Amino acid sequence: MRREERYRGVVEYFSVAMPVAESELVFSSPYELVVAVMLSAQCTDKRVNLTTPELFRRFPTAESLAEATPEEIYPYIKSISYPNNKAKNLAAMARRLVGEFGGVVPDTVERLESLPGVGRKTANVVAAVLFGREVMPVDTHVFRVSRRIGLTVGAKTPLQAEEQLERGFPSHLLPIAHHWLILHGRYVCTARKPKCHECGIREWCKSAPKE
Repeated sequence: MRREERYRGVVEYFSVAMPVAESELVFSSPYELVVAVMLSAQCTDKRVNLTTPELFRRFPTAESLAEATPEEIYPYIKSISYPNNKAKNLAAMARRLVGEFGGVVPDTVERLESLPGVGRKTANVVAAVLFGREVMPVDTHVFRVSRRIGLTVGAKTPLQAEEQLERGFPSHLLPIAHHWLILHGRYVCTARKPKCHECGIREWCKSAPKE
């Protein structure tokens, strides 16, 4: 099967089965989304959503977070993976956001990546979710699922996977296709025991067991 056919089958399936697909992170402002995505690195969205309510009550704006030290932030995120590093990154990110952007989250990947602690995946997520940018954030779920299905071939890094996926999906679908692959990887195409028997795209998956 050619890759073009796989992409077409995946798009046709999810367009019907999952016409609405959104981030499972809970946020109420662009600032909150940036913080939540930074915290979600190597951590589950569920854990982040349990942590952020108290954090945002204490630091409701970028300005309030910018005035905090990492030591003041740490107690609110200590249940998150790598809390020391993330506390430092959050404090530095907020200071840059306030100092250079007036507290307004920038709307391009390049400017988002200029914020401390914001790597390419985080920048792509924020750009896609907030501004509908036609980019493909690649996290562990997207990397794994796209390789298993056969949407990517030989991609050894997230950037290589990103480039292949951005060529394969219609550009206007990239923001939602990102969520399709994440949610599929989270609930169906799981890391250790993929649920191939209940997978709606097994017909187009190169790794699915033969009937």
